Amino acid sequence: MKASIVGASGYAGEELIRLLHGHPNVEIAHLTSERHTGERISKLYPHLKNIYENEFESMENVRRIAEGSDVLFIALPHGHAMKIVKELAELPVRIIDLGADYRFTDTAVYEEWYHVEHIDTHADRAYGLSELYREQVRSARIIGNAGCYTTASILALAPLVKAHLVNTDSILVDAVSGVSGAGRSPKESTHYPEFYDSFTAYGAVSHRHTPEIEQALHDVGGENITINFTPHLAPISRGILTTCYATLHEGISADEIDEAFVSLYADEFFVRLLGRGAYPATKQVRGTNYCDIAWHIDPRTHRVIVFSAIDNLVKGAAGQAIQNMNIAFGLDERTGLDLVPMYP
Repeated sequence: MKASIVGASGYAGEELIRLLHGHPNVEIAHLTSERHTGERISKLYPHLKNIYENEFESMENVRRIAEGSDVLFIALPHGHAMKIVKELAELPVRIIDLGADYRFTDTAVYEEWYHVEHIDTHADRAYGLSELYREQVRSARIIGNAGCYTTASILALAPLVKAHLVNTDSILVDAVSGVSGAGRSPKESTHYPEFYDSFTAYGAVSHRHTPEIEQALHDVGGENITINFTPHLAPISRGILTTCYATLHEGISADEIDEAFVSLYADEFFVRLLGRGAYPATKQVRGTNYCDIAWHIDPRTHRVIVFSAIDNLVKGAAGQAIQNMNIAFGLDERTGLDLVPMYP
């Protein structure tokens, strides 16, 4: 089938190219970039020399591109995808948005946190976190790919919330991301002399992934969830490590916690349970669609601490998008993603 990428010159777009190149059922049809229209892809990304020598097209031709595609990946900042989707409303192409425009059931929440009016409030959409929304993804025309921080956080906490093992008003999430999560455009805060050999928090109490995590955990557990989410930036190129804290209900045993994780993820290929007492690391999932999870129980504070690690560009973006595509088109969801982590 034919896949096209709108916004292919960013990190997520480039990662889609890398992963789709190894997908046996997909041919890349079109790649767009407004900043680099007419340039050879291998000039922008020399590691693609002799692999992709195509030129970037303009998004002005998005309708023609969609008409020649079975699936359209939109790898653009928030606010852009909904305009494209509205323009293509009557076409049968499946759309996977790697931005935030279609992640929220209630678009008023999107407008509150992203400060943009949503112009496509009634579109048929599914939240694209495959492990928890597989059936919705299977049938939806538009898939709002889950965010990177949110994927790591939701997968870490979902078993505890689903099994009603923790107080839902006690959840804290500290998450650390590599700098590729900030995108490819130059910024002072990610300029090498400013960023290297440093570690910083940002977006405390105001990060836009907060309501996305709350929405998914509400869906899983049926209770209203309010969390504290604090992201951090580390001097690495890719990877996310989350540390999640929650207070246990009285009488919850360690075995019940173990069973909650096994029960939810025993059949999930891309979730690797390291078990109680282990420590995931970003290097162990680098370049793959895996999410590694481990948990610790602190009897002194009556808390459970859950760690998760993903590659923010794969399970947090392009790999997750392809996993969603596989499900939507009836393929084995591991197709093109059964990758061994890069090490060291």
